[in-house]
Amino acid sequence: MESEGKRLWQGRTDGSPLMLRMLVRLLKHVGVRAVYPVAACFVPFYMIFNRSGYRASYGLFRSRLGMGAWKSFRMCWLNHYRFAQVIVDRFAMYAGRRFDVEMDGYEEFVRLNEADGGFMMLNSHVGSFELAGYTLTSDRKRINALVFGGENDSVMHGREGMFSRTNVRMIPISSDMSYLFVLSGALASGEIVTMSADRCFPGSRTLRLNFLGKEASFPQGPFALAVSREVPLLAVFVIKISAKAYKVFVRRLQPDCRCPDPQRSLAEAFVPVLEDIVRRYPEQWFNFYDFWKN
Repeated sequence: MESEGKRLWQGRTDGSPLMLRMLVRLLKHVGVRAVYPVAACFVPFYMIFNRSGYRASYGLFRSRLGMGAWKSFRMCWLNHYRFAQVIVDRFAMYAGRRFDVEMDGYEEFVRLNEADGGFMMLNSHVGSFELAGYTLTSDRKRINALVFGGENDSVMHGREGMFSRTNVRMIPISSDMSYLFVLSGALASGEIVTMSADRCFPGSRTLRLNFLGKEASFPQGPFALAVSREVPLLAVFVIKISAKAYKVFVRRLQPDCRCPDPQRSLAEAFVPVLEDIVRRYPEQWFNFYDFWKN
């Protein structure tokens, strides 16, 4: 099971530590627009040599979104290119660059932040959620961000530098699942927890839900944690809208009280919101594996 999960999803930013450090230094002196064309040169190689990622991306546009063959190919290329741009933007932020941010639904975050008690923010692999950690900040409540523990050291160092100024604590995913106790304790203390709701890890419990016309697996953990701690849920998406600007969408999830399974009800409230964002910005959903495989 674990080897299959690694084959489907690497979860680690490509590139040697030296190359990534050089990228940060470069972006201290040049803007992202100068680096994007270089990133574009690598896209064909990823599409050719990472066939599983290309097939998954192409299948999203061709089978799930009903696009024609040629449009699906063009969207597949754009999907890879947008991902490269988002990675460049991430290292630009580590280099001290700033992006303009437009908010949609920010009042939902403010309302829960000013109220007593903790709450959760669910993210997905759409756009660049990491930027939310630098914009949706709180002086009242610490934000506990669940992150992939095997990420490149250069990325982790960059995140630590940025998050140290925004009251964010990173909690790495561990094989013994001990991070769940840390997250639960944070919510019990009235803090904020952020975690992904569109990525299943090997051995984790899942919920099968209809997504873009076909059943797919979603992690049960985020919804189980929210139910056990009885905390509100926000869905947050950070979308790239131009070379120097992003738009943050914040949506309050309202479960169906008539549903006898509260965990499934919360998941069923999240999936349509994710589907709406993916349909609006399909080139920015960065799941380069067969998301619908059982």
